Amino acid sequence: MMMALVRSSKPSKSCLSISRAIIWASGFVLGFKTSFQKISNHILLTAMMPRWSRTLGYLHRQSKSVMPRDLYALPCRRISRVSAVEVPVASAKSEVYLNKMFRSKPCSLALPPESPMRIEEPTYEGLRHFLLKMMLFYSKQSKSIRQANVIYRRVVSQVDKPVIYDAFRLEKTFRTNFSMLVVHMWLCLRRLKAEGKEGVELGQYVYEIYNHDLETRVSKAGVNLLLSKWMRELEKVFYGNIVAFDTAMLPEAKEDDLQNAIWKNVFAEDGSSKLDASALPAVLAFTRYIRRECTCLSLTDKEAMFSGNFMFTPLENPKP
Repeated sequence: MMMALVRSSKPSKSCLSISRAIIWASGFVLGFKTSFQKISNHILLTAMMPRWSRTLGYLHRQSKSVMPRDLYALPCRRISRVSAVEVPVASAKSEVYLNKMFRSKPCSLALPPESPMRIEEPTYEGLRHFLLKMMLFYSKQSKSIRQANVIYRRVVSQVDKPVIYDAFRLEKTFRTNFSMLVVHMWLCLRRLKAEGKEGVELGQYVYEIYNHDLETRVSKAGVNLLLSKWMRELEKVFYGNIVAFDTAMLPEAKEDDLQNAIWKNVFAEDGSSKLDASALPAVLAFTRYIRRECTCLSLTDKEAMFSGNFMFTPLENPKP
């Protein structure tokens, strides 16, 4: 009886065949799933690598930057009430130097084809190109976002350099950093607007990237509460400055309108319209810098502007 029970408990050959088939099919599905995940991850990494490299490069440069630690030390007050910026009284030698700055003939700011500073649109072939196309990597919106990122990097590269504050006798604080950011954003948006609807649309992407970066800067300044209120205040300041600069550049504007707008929105700590005589050489030099950059950008071709392959006039060794 016991032997019969043991013999009856052994699996038949058909059962063994079915079991082996089930195990093989499970292994095949598992292997296919793993391979598919690897391919998906590879595609995702390939598509995101340019953005990650830009982000990591930006963070690396920020960590190596020589910016003062108190750059973002801003109390929770309105930007117009930020602590006074002490502009050092310029010596006779520095005044002569400022009076000679930015009087050279304007030229295009486009980077030459052999420049290592150029950033080209990534190109892929074969299956990678097909998959990225399916993921809308080559869509008009994706391309515009990549272009806007490069353009904004050019703005930040000029604004975050300590030399621009040294050249114009400004203390680098959150207020002056924000003012410089607004001025250079206005320069880019003004030039893009000259290209019509296409330029205006690209400028909107640049503005959105600027807004995101500004929110990060405000957060780093220690403003974690009422952040949305701060952003609304800064947005009002941004558009107020844009209107003031645009009005000062109109053909019917007075010669000193731009100078007054720059003093009030960049140099004056309280927005005062009364120009400080000790800051006059720096204000005049910055006014010439703005006018020259406007002309230089107008001489910069559309391809260089839209691709972001241009650089503002370097201030390390400015031309007289």
